[in-house]
Amino acid sequence: MSDDAILCPACSSDLNYPLGDFTVCSMCGHEWVPGAAAAENDEPVIRDSVGNILQDGDTVTVVKDLKVKGSATSIKIGTKVRDIRLVNGVGDHDIDCKVDGFGPMQLKSSVVKKV
Repeated sequence: MSDDAILCPACSSDLNYPLGDFTVCSMCGHEWVPGAAAAENDEPVIRDSVGNILQDGDTVTVVKDLKVKGSATSIKIGTKVRDIRLVNGVGDHDIDCKVDGFGPMQLKSSVVKKV
């Protein structure tokens, strides 16, 4: 291995080859753009319904009534949700939280507003 060899970000192998704009690892098959490795590791920015950036531990309010499957009642507009956690959930659901009266659930960031 030479000092200027490009290492695979997935398996750290130096056995790779160029393929168009990409570099392909011959050991694990991972494809990447050389020099763009720093951008791959950045977390996506999650914003609420009005464009505020959300972070773990924020308090948000629900901006519209939400029907809950398996429940006769719904989450009403203005309900405060404390200590949210940002996750890569199912579909567009990117907030993991506990809603009073309903328990743990995942919400979409497009239906909440940061307090």
